[in-house]
Amino acid sequence: MISQNKHGYAICSIKPIKFSFRPLFALLLLFLFTATLTSRTMLSQSKLTQKMNTLLLNYATIDSVEEQWNQEIQQLLDSSLGNESRVPVALRSALFQRYLPHFQEALNDWAMKRNNKSSQPDIMLELTRLVKHPIEKHKGLVGSDHKKYQSCAVVGNSGILLNTNYGKLIDSNEVVIRLNHARVEGFENKVGSKTNISFVNSNVLHACGRIVGSGCLCHTYGADVATIMYLCQPAHIMDYTVCNSFNKTPLMVTDPRFDMVCARIVKYYSLKRFVMETGMGLKEWGPAHDEAFFHYSSGFQAFMLALGICEKVSMFGFGKSGSAKHHYHTNQRAELHLHDYEAEYAFYRDIVDGHRPIPFLSDEFHIPPVLMYR
Repeated sequence: MISQNKHGYAICSIKPIKFSFRPLFALLLLFLFTATLTSRTMLSQSKLTQKMNTLLLNYATIDSVEEQWNQEIQQLLDSSLGNESRVPVALRSALFQRYLPHFQEALNDWAMKRNNKSSQPDIMLELTRLVKHPIEKHKGLVGSDHKKYQSCAVVGNSGILLNTNYGKLIDSNEVVIRLNHARVEGFENKVGSKTNISFVNSNVLHACGRIVGSGCLCHTYGADVATIMYLCQPAHIMDYTVCNSFNKTPLMVTDPRFDMVCARIVKYYSLKRFVMETGMGLKEWGPAHDEAFFHYSSGFQAFMLALGICEKVSMFGFGKSGSAKHHYHTNQRAELHLHDYEAEYAFYRDIVDGHRPIPFLSDEFHIPPVLMYR
């Protein structure tokens, strides 16, 4: 508005504009309310996630076959010479009678470790002493057992190896770990030829662990290669007992506390995958995965072993593709239903990508660098 003053000068006066703060205040209140609601929702989701993770951890510790195994172990320990009524048919022989005392001693020792759950979380810290020491002692290398191997290659059996030429790279590692007597002859360019540790499940040893002539014929990679096996059933301690009496190189059974850590990790990842992908409850996991027979793969535990005894770990032959065979050295194409390979792959990815913490591993355990070759 333009007007004149008493001197005739034109002046410009601006009439104050009345502005209501109510819409702005309402908008601010709406923003604060939305932010608060979002924050509470995020907090609620965080608590839900934490709650679900706790449930997964607790459920993963449940051993569905523990009672059955305890009964089998007790039956085997209660067996006596001349009384084989409670002994598996496969063990009712002169062989059983001959090795019964040594068998029961080994089984009792294994069972006591299995029941000692208090030391389970720290078992990964003991693997160098439990595994590397006997191997180095056999070679006459004294004083180096407290040190880990500088580099290890864990060679899986996946058919994807047929599309690679990792042989020289695999053999360049200080230690090469192979699984379940997988054949290397004819595949040297792809899987290498060097073997330092043969890792097997007890079914493999059971199949080749019969007395033939004067020895236990289970030396696929040579008589100087150490063998480490995990038990598929308590009675297989007999195969360990028999073969160990003939073996000049170390033949070891994995510590049951180590087995338990492996079982819990795989079950946790399997439960997590099941819940996230299906939206179903934890109790539905058992029927879906045939819980009584569910088990980690040999490759998984061999990899876990490498984490405990090696400064650096490289993985070969872990994974799959639509066109690849299940095993590079056989014609088998289908996966075994008792394993959840996808859950194990999820674990490998977490290790390789540096995701921490890993469930059931002690905070004191240092996970070495891991490379996964595909």
